[in-house]
Amino acid sequence: MESNQTRINKFLSESGFCSRREADKLLEEGRITINGVIPEMGTKVSADDEVRVDGKLVREKTEKPIYLAFYKPVGIECTTNQNVRDNIVDYINYPKRIFPIGRLDKASEGLIFMTNDGDIVNKILRARNNHEKEYIVTVNRPITDRFIERMSNGIPILDTITRKCKVEQISKYVFRIILTQGLNRQIRRMCEYLGYEVTALKRIRIINISLDVHVGRYRNLTDDEIQQLNKLIEPSSKTEEASLPKATKAEFGVSKKAVTKFQNPAHRGRKKPNS
Repeated sequence: MESNQTRINKFLSESGFCSRREADKLLEEGRITINGVIPEMGTKVSADDEVRVDGKLVREKTEKPIYLAFYKPVGIECTTNQNVRDNIVDYINYPKRIFPIGRLDKASEGLIFMTNDGDIVNKILRARNNHEKEYIVTVNRPITDRFIERMSNGIPILDTITRKCKVEQISKYVFRIILTQGLNRQIRRMCEYLGYEVTALKRIRIINISLDVHVGRYRNLTDDEIQQLNKLIEPSSKTEEASLPKATKAEFGVSKKAVTKFQNPAHRGRKKPNS
């Protein structure tokens, strides 16, 4: 029977309710019940168990997961907290409960994934290889060869040195950069260290998905895109977050108690649209 059981955090993630880490937080707060009993961390459930969060029944996912490529405009906050003005969930106004994978600063624009598949958050977080993110950046001063060289080879920010990355000048004030890490406000901090200010920042690609919709619009990822995406992130998908090196956790802006800040849990307790 053990083989038919799933850890409660994995169950909630695969049901599309939340990420595993958010599920762990809900467990810590005693907001989950299994057959009317508040479970311990690591408790497993089967198909016969009744799982509720804040009294609301959570069912196994039977519908196809939602994966959207959304062009986030400047001024929109990447948070599921609907008390925050101009939050991404209200802006999209999708008929089912979805949340962003990753973040883009309020002042930045471009590609971001939206989904109801909590497990893919963990897979992308763990994808230490092939997890490229490509940006077009405009700065306030003319770009020099020295600037390109320094940006490419690593900048000391946030108590670390950024990974080597691909940087290419496009015009006098515009460059392209491809990152494989996700430090907080990384590009802006890198430019600031070199005496430049970012005046515009657009993300145009995440792994194998390129930005191809108009600002404020979204589209469904194709089956081929999803299949390729899963293939690229699969090598590390079964690795537990706890086993990641500290440096890797730091690169993703991860605290000791939370492997991801991709979802803002401040929406807890609010009623969600039916899915």
